[in-house]
Order: sequence, then structure tokens, then C-alpha cells
Amino acid sequence: MYSEKVMDHFQHPRNVGEIENASGVGTVGNAKCGDIMRIYLDIDENQVIRDCKFKTFGCGAAVATSSMATELVIGKTIQEAMEVTNKAVMEALDGLPPVKVHCSLLAEEAIHAALWDYAEKHGIKIEGLEKPKTDISEHEEEEEY
Repeated sequence: MYSEKVMDHFQHPRNVGEIENASGVGTVGNAKCGDIMRIYLDIDENQVIRDCKFKTFGCGAAVATSSMATELVIGKTIQEAMEVTNKAVMEALDGLPPVKVHCSLLAEEAIHAALWDYAEKHGIKIEGLEKPKTDISEHEEEEEY
């Protein structure tokens, strides 16, 4: 059963679309379930995320986690955005069924992938950021829920 917040973000997703000339773009997927998530970031000269948009191909939970993830990072600094974990996304949505936890992992990885792209484009290192995986199903078994 999905929470009201999950249903709301699925039925009325926020920040859908693309950002032209985005500061960073991250695309991740999960080969096992077929979900693909792309996050676009617009980051200003003070390293604050001015805007964030997403495009997701996947189930309702994937759309909802994408939508919530964009809301959680807009207005945040890069370092604050790094702290948006899959658990933070799930908590903001009042939880997800265990079988859909991987959708929140996609959201976290997509944010990290977009930040990685931004760092690469600007020749900077973001503290704590590792090269993102393009397919999260590769390390899904290692995650502890």
C-alpha cells in the first residue's frame, strides 16, 4: 500500500521536464525492473541548486521518488544535496513498500550522477561523491534496508 504522499507525487509529479544547458545531468537505471531516471540540475555560481527537473520511465514509485528528490534538492547547496539519501526520500514520502525501496535508491543515485556530471564539467571535486553506477541493480543485493 502506498502512502498519500507517494500517490500525490505520482499523480501530480513536481518538476517534470528537462533543463536546457543544465549544469549537470545524471541518468541511472535498474536493469531488473526497467526503471530509468534522469535528473537535470541548474547550479548557480555559489554552488546552490536553483532548479532541478526529472524524466523517469518506470512505475509509480519511481515517478514519486523522482518528484520528491527534486523537491528535496532545490535551494540546497551541493553539499546539502549530497545528504539527500534514499532514506530521506522515503521518509519525505512517508515510506515505500519494501519491494519499491530500489526506486528511492535510483533517486539518490540520479542526484549523485548529476552532481558528478557537474563536477566533471567544472573540474571540481565534491567531497564524498563517488563515480555513480549507471545500473543500481548491480549493487542492490549489498544494500541493507
